[in-house]
Amino acid sequence: MLIRYFAAARAAAGTDTETLPLDAPITRHQVEALLVRAHHQPPPGQPPLAQVLARSSFLLDGVACPDPATVLTDMSVLDVLPPFSGG
Repeated sequence: MLIRYFAAARAAAGTDTETLPLDAPITRHQVEALLVRAHHQPPPGQPPLAQVLARSSFLLDGVACPDPATVLTDMSVLDVLPPFSGG
């Protein structure tokens, strides 16, 4: 699956995008846990990705994905959108 990071999420992950190969469908919550483990050390001066994910909204294939139990597949695109403009 493709993960796209925006704003503070991009800074915390240290990348704009990454591909996460999935052998089977998993939940958004499980994807978040994998991302936190993969990016456990933020770039200098940036917050931990776990902290950013906790405040973020998500789009799954361009549609709001508020439920962490939503199932994602290898073909999914997940956008991570932290609060903008202090919101």
